[in-house]
Amino acid sequence: MDHDVDRTPEPAWVEHVMWWHVYPLGFVGAEIRPTSGRHGTVEHRLGHLEAWLDHVVDLGLNGLLLGPVFASSTHGYDTVDHFRIDPRLGDDDDFDRLVTAAHDRGIRVLLDGVFNHVGREHPAFRALAEQGPDAETAPLFAVDWDGWQPGQPVPVGSFEGHDILVALDHTSTATEDLVVQVMTHWLERGIDGWRLDAAYAVPQAFWARVLPRVRERFPDAWFSGEVIHGDTAQIVRESTMDSTTQYELWQGIWHGIADRNCYELAHAIERHDELLTTFAPSTFVGNHDVTRIASAVGEGVVGHAIAVLFTVAGTPSVYAGDEFAWTGVKEDREGGDDAVRPTFPAAPPAVSGTAADVLHAHQALVALRRRHPWLHRAHTDVVHLDNTALVLRTATDREAVVTALNLSPEPVVLPAADATRVEAGAGDLRDGTLRLPAAGWAVLTR
Repeated sequence: MDHDVDRTPEPAWVEHVMWWHVYPLGFVGAEIRPTSGRHGTVEHRLGHLEAWLDHVVDLGLNGLLLGPVFASSTHGYDTVDHFRIDPRLGDDDDFDRLVTAAHDRGIRVLLDGVFNHVGREHPAFRALAEQGPDAETAPLFAVDWDGWQPGQPVPVGSFEGHDILVALDHTSTATEDLVVQVMTHWLERGIDGWRLDAAYAVPQAFWARVLPRVRERFPDAWFSGEVIHGDTAQIVRESTMDSTTQYELWQGIWHGIADRNCYELAHAIERHDELLTTFAPSTFVGNHDVTRIASAVGEGVVGHAIAVLFTVAGTPSVYAGDEFAWTGVKEDREGGDDAVRPTFPAAPPAVSGTAADVLHAHQALVALRRRHPWLHRAHTDVVHLDNTALVLRTATDREAVVTALNLSPEPVVLPAADATRVEAGAGDLRDGTLRLPAAGWAVLTR
């Protein structure tokens, strides 16, 4: 049964934004799992991230999507204070300087809002453990107090079996008010919007109550929810979120290229296209939770992946380090994210070989998309398809961008789909056809 809610159009600036996604605690070299479990001494490390802002501009990007920056016990997603910068990163002044430095360069800032759960060390939950149902913060958590005795563990839900993460009660007005307060606090401090962590685990009706309240004060804010599976178009309609993470496209790009199966990739793009009547998805080929694209598909075909990312509709993000073809495999164990959340050097490294090729490909493709902002909501047609070759045409009635991929170890001749100019990659365009080298790719315009 549909429960659609009135949604406002996404802010106009989103059509032009492309994000550089950073996991701050890893980036600055903070200790992720401190033995003490709590942090007091402030370490002023955010300047390390600020030093990379010129690199963001050099890439052509104009958005900084930050992972968790609020005080937490370990990895950032076990929040203990939504109103305090994690001491391992710095303090309020450090954060304000970072936002100002970003905005001075024309870079927007998005924060990661962990509103499905809090860490067990959060004072609101510690009060519950100590005072039981009499605690002022008891309305934040859904607890069946029947039979509970002081000194016993609080029978509260956890998030996906993670004992350190305590689920909030999203039917509670207290939780709704807290999230509105947190969102508006940091929007007042200058941020431009929110990534809603684990948005799929929160009832859509909760977002439909919260987000309009925030938009009343900040109508230009943008909200993108982390949604891993489900009917994303319906989730967007019910929640009033502007966007959701496009995991289905990510998976299609990854497996389609890694398995040399362009049919899977084409299917994912066709499914992606169907979402555009409802919203522009948040697109990516890497993030802090997945194996890096260079490890997933192989360093030699990273260009193919980002060619698709930057020429189909959506709001794209680059996971920091992917532009250098960095590798890293996510593993299902404690510390299994560390390889994809490394410490960054003091300045961008000098690169050569494959890393330089991937960096230059990012710059060329970002520049192309900057020149064609209509790609944000444009539809894509599959012009040619076989196991190892794919030609896509993303177009309006006046302009077109053509993306051609060859995953074969042999050169291939493909239809150019009326394109007349090679903008990125490498291909020989003649007589209405495009010759791609072995494992080559090209992006063209009409």
